[in-house]
Amino acid sequence: MASEQVKVIGAWASPFVMRPRVALNLKSIPYEFLEETFGSKSELLLKSNPVQKKIPVLLHGDKPVCESSIIVEYIDETWSTSGPSLLPSTPYDRAIARFWASYLDEKWFRSLRSILKAEGEEEKKAAIAQVEEENSFIEKAFIDCSKGKAFFNGEHIGYLDIAFGSFLGWLRATELLSGHKLVDEAKTPSLSKWAEQFCNDPAVKPVMPDTAKLAEFAKKIFAKPPA
Repeated sequence: MASEQVKVIGAWASPFVMRPRVALNLKSIPYEFLEETFGSKSELLLKSNPVQKKIPVLLHGDKPVCESSIIVEYIDETWSTSGPSLLPSTPYDRAIARFWASYLDEKWFRSLRSILKAEGEEEKKAAIAQVEEENSFIEKAFIDCSKGKAFFNGEHIGYLDIAFGSFLGWLRATELLSGHKLVDEAKTPSLSKWAEQFCNDPAVKPVMPDTAKLAEFAKKIFAKPPA
């Protein structure tokens, strides 16, 4: 089954689509990327994910797997003998990684988006302060999880690295548009160093969106309607 053809349905700008692509690259699993057009949903996507109708979808042979974090776990289990293990080895460490991944999706990324959606300087400042507070929590989580190594997962990129690292393109685009550095050596030195190492990894570089291109895309997404 592991040898069946692999495809990823997604879009270049989606941080959630980036997750399975990084995971597959880390496992050295060849795959075909099926690009969705922004603003529309292909027949294949609707057929593959009829419940949520959203990307990403991993097609393994004729079997679809949906939801980015679930896909990453599926990749890790299906190709367990290829490349590094993406999930921590102990039940407790796996639970902690899943907790922070959920926090990033449900709390942190929403706060980051609120910077781009802010109306006026005061609202933007409040949104930036919120993200910086949450970054301090994640900085501590990195120190605890990494145990002095380069990544959340230790010596190699893993599940939580992928969960947070997939947002780095949007973080950098937000920094560019807001004119404010959100992850820097002064406030979050561990995260700053980790982000640089993550982005420079050979499994990540080919799928990390260009900051300027993503910023232009974000302007269109978050453009204020005319009064």
